[in-house]
Amino acid sequence: MKVYFLTLGCRVNQYETDAIRNLFIEKGHQISDDPSCADCCIVNTCTVTQEADRKSRQSLRKMGRANPSAVVVAMGCASEMSDGVLDADIVLGTRDKNTVVERVEEFIQNRSDSSLDHACSHVRPEVSKTDVYHDFGTVLSPEGTRAYIKIEDGCNMFCTYCIIPFARGRVASRPFDDIIAEANSLASSGFKEVVITGIHTCSYGKDRGEDVMSLYRVLKAINDIDGITNIRLASLEPMSLTDEFIEALGTVTKLCPQFHLSLQSGCDTVLSRMNRRYDTQGYEGRVAKLREVFPGMALTTDVIAGFPGETDEEHGKTCEFVKRLGFAKLHVFPYSVREGTVAAGMKDQVAPDVKKKRALELIKISDLLEADFASGLVGSASHIIVENKEGNEVSGYTPWHVRARVDTGGKTVSQGDVISVDIFGCEGNGVTGRISRTNV
Repeated sequence: MKVYFLTLGCRVNQYETDAIRNLFIEKGHQISDDPSCADCCIVNTCTVTQEADRKSRQSLRKMGRANPSAVVVAMGCASEMSDGVLDADIVLGTRDKNTVVERVEEFIQNRSDSSLDHACSHVRPEVSKTDVYHDFGTVLSPEGTRAYIKIEDGCNMFCTYCIIPFARGRVASRPFDDIIAEANSLASSGFKEVVITGIHTCSYGKDRGEDVMSLYRVLKAINDIDGITNIRLASLEPMSLTDEFIEALGTVTKLCPQFHLSLQSGCDTVLSRMNRRYDTQGYEGRVAKLREVFPGMALTTDVIAGFPGETDEEHGKTCEFVKRLGFAKLHVFPYSVREGTVAAGMKDQVAPDVKKKRALELIKISDLLEADFASGLVGSASHIIVENKEGNEVSGYTPWHVRARVDTGGKTVSQGDVISVDIFGCEGNGVTGRISRTNV
């Protein structure tokens, strides 16, 4: 059987798609890059905004039209929120997607045995509501040098704009030993960098009555694994970062000094309407502590432009705040209504053209901040894990997650090699450098 995958949405979705792809391969099935030639088309859906939900449904319909004989599978967040009612033969939510191989094989066998007409053979399973962690084992990323390790699922925060706690359920943490086993397996497979991720990574262990130091213990154990050079953290919540945790992070020697600290707004009144549970003063205090332990770190964040009720003055406060804190990059999103959230029913929804204008202003600020951060790296020494090679030039990411283009000086370098780099220039939001020595 040939299987085609389409992934929408977040990095966690991509991780789960990679995991399921591996499950199909282990059962002897082939992966197709063309949906029209596939026997099964799987869409890992997203529902974080109304637009994401629309794209998920549109993609499923497109699969069905492009290849009427294929089994169309919907899985993930939009499937969960639809209660199984989608244009697909098999619908799986967020908690039972690890059963997809068996469900597809069973569906095909039943269809063959009963000679049912394809268009009338839909499966509408009841979506599971049990919040437990479903382990996929070791997930090999197609990226080759960087792998992702998912350590938890779900979120307990209920921000007013967010549907994810309903789609993903409550926090469910992965067993510690399983995480470390995957990290060891990835190192043995040649992966030099691992990214620790989840829906709400800072809540790891919370469902077991543990605090954020549980996340530190995971990082410390991975730090001790031979073969791993870089450890990165996915998005973090500011007020989960205690002084004890930040100071402990300083002992994780392989941890990259790049932190994505969720912000969403630099205005306290907007943060309150978002139910973000911190204010700008508290956020700035966490950033100061991180910079005390990690001087020169790269700080990135998410910002929502045009949240309901946001005034020009409130938007201006956000612009000033992000400039003052000196972020290395902003991920800017115009607010998108998501039915089922508190924010969708708020008064004073911001006009689309105003949201777009504010988002563009923040993007321009981000471009300047990125260029400033990159230029600040000139004259420093770093290392990269080689991802791409063309002639005497290679590229990869510095520990600060700034793209580096490096002249090898004729030295033999291969993908996956760790090389030391002297940075001598910058190009937009990236840097250029020369190899100083090779660590293979």
